[in-house]
Amino acid sequence: MRLGRTYLLPLVLSVAVVFMSAGVSRAVGHDELVKGPFKTGPEVTKACLACHEKEARDFMKTVHWTWSEKQKVGAGDMRELGKKNAINNFCIALSSNWPRCTSCHAGYGWKDASFDFKDPTLVDCLVCHDTTGSYKKVPTGAGIPDPKVDLLKVAQKVGTPSRAACGSCHFYGGGGDHIKHGDLDSSMANPARDYDVHMAADGGKMNCQACHKTKNHAIAGESLAVSMGAGMRVDCSDCHTAKPHKNPVYNKHAKRIACQTCHIPTFAKSLPTKVWWDWSKAGKEIAPIPKDKYGLETYSKMKGEFVWEKDIVPSYAWYNGKTDRYLLGEKIDPTKVVHLNSPLGSRSDKTAKITPFKVMRGKQAYDSKNNYLAVVHLFGGYWKHYDLKKAIADGMATEKLPFSGEYGFVETDMYWKVNHMVVPKEKALKCDSCHGEKSRLDWKALGYKGDPKGKKK
Repeated sequence: MRLGRTYLLPLVLSVAVVFMSAGVSRAVGHDELVKGPFKTGPEVTKACLACHEKEARDFMKTVHWTWSEKQKVGAGDMRELGKKNAINNFCIALSSNWPRCTSCHAGYGWKDASFDFKDPTLVDCLVCHDTTGSYKKVPTGAGIPDPKVDLLKVAQKVGTPSRAACGSCHFYGGGGDHIKHGDLDSSMANPARDYDVHMAADGGKMNCQACHKTKNHAIAGESLAVSMGAGMRVDCSDCHTAKPHKNPVYNKHAKRIACQTCHIPTFAKSLPTKVWWDWSKAGKEIAPIPKDKYGLETYSKMKGEFVWEKDIVPSYAWYNGKTDRYLLGEKIDPTKVVHLNSPLGSRSDKTAKITPFKVMRGKQAYDSKNNYLAVVHLFGGYWKHYDLKKAIADGMATEKLPFSGEYGFVETDMYWKVNHMVVPKEKALKCDSCHGEKSRLDWKALGYKGDPKGKKK
């Protein structure tokens, strides 16, 4: 549908029309244009659409809206893949858990599979363009704004997306602060230069778009957890040259070693991140709840057992920009670790570089007769009745996957590329960090017979 100007009159000050008819060219602030009142998010969006319908249409083509895109699988089969139908080892899957998972969707009301992705009035402009710091969504409300938010105030003060706006979702992936990524959490809101040179408060204080360049509302930087490699990527070479060092030896290394490998020695530097999540332990009443050395709880009846770590040395693997990914319904070997995703590349692949990752590990449910991973209905399901068999049956039904009625638990892992918490060059890794007796690299796992320093192996 195309929105007509009928939305403009009750929602936008007539002063804008006066300025235009009088030939006045000065910029008119949103506090002058936007009047309200607004009771709901879609009402705000209708006001935005009066002037910004193209922007909304552009946004609706992006993965921030669709949470999926056409991707090539195998020899060339194109499938709609993304966050919308991915399996992870945090809260498992989006389907059947929409109201909770979609609280971070840049839209209003994605509460089930019937959500209308073609309706521009459901686009949430405020979640990205708020500058007041007061906008927030109901954590379990499918993207609906908190009733306490003054929608008119926020709408009148919109502006360029800030780091805080991006962080309101991306710092809290996986169900809370510092859970999922390890290199993205609330400590990155205003860090010191030693913590991250790009986002430092005492440096240039770059915004997220400095690296995640945006065109027509499409934001570069898709996660390898959901994209298999064909999407918009961010690379250090977007800003830095292929030979960024004065030292020629360093430049030679840069051909096969990602910048992040040397310039992010550790991640989760102040806030611990989850590295293990065992769903097989969930459902038990344990008191008191055990805590670890960081004072964090290591068990939840709702979610099972956790392990948290801090100041983590990354895991290293060859990566050529493409990813293998587990697809719903694929058969697994339950005697082996199931890779939910894994970076592609090898020593012999000239396009691949040694790259740092957080590897998230855990145990999760699978259909033990059909031998594929289970989609589990958690929010409003298992977390309410604690009947895992029923929760799996309900979750699988949302993806139209048969459930045999039998289930077990299998170990899984998941790779998250480490990109943030870049230290100043004087704190980057030195030669002996990777070469010598205390090397942080597993040379054999990377395809070498041993440390290649001084030898060709």
